[in-house]
Amino acid sequence: MIVTTTDIIQGATIEAYLGIVTAEVVYGTNALRDFFAGIRDVVGGRTGSYERVFEKGQQEAIAELQKRAQRLGADAVIGIEIDTGTINVDQKGALLLITATGTAVKLGIRR
Repeated sequence: MIVTTTDIIQGATIEAYLGIVTAEVVYGTNALRDFFAGIRDVVGGRTGSYERVFEKGQQEAIAELQKRAQRLGADAVIGIEIDTGTINVDQKGALLLITATGTAVKLGIRR
């Protein structure tokens, strides 16, 4: 399946728009990771542990987006956008939210 951030696929025609598909991935925060991220906030630098979480989450969200599009009979998902955010659970913690959204399409014959 083709997944792309563009609204066209070079060399293909869109035969049918099957609808918007959305996938969400939610991760709980980790006390140890939060501790080291807090140290990075003080001394500066990147927090690799959270970068890896977001990278993994984006990959999982796109994979789920593909599954949902396939259930609609799609050949591709175009116009993909990925958004990240947090959900505050209480004063002590938050959940990390990664959302992928796109349009499921059926492709015509490639020329």
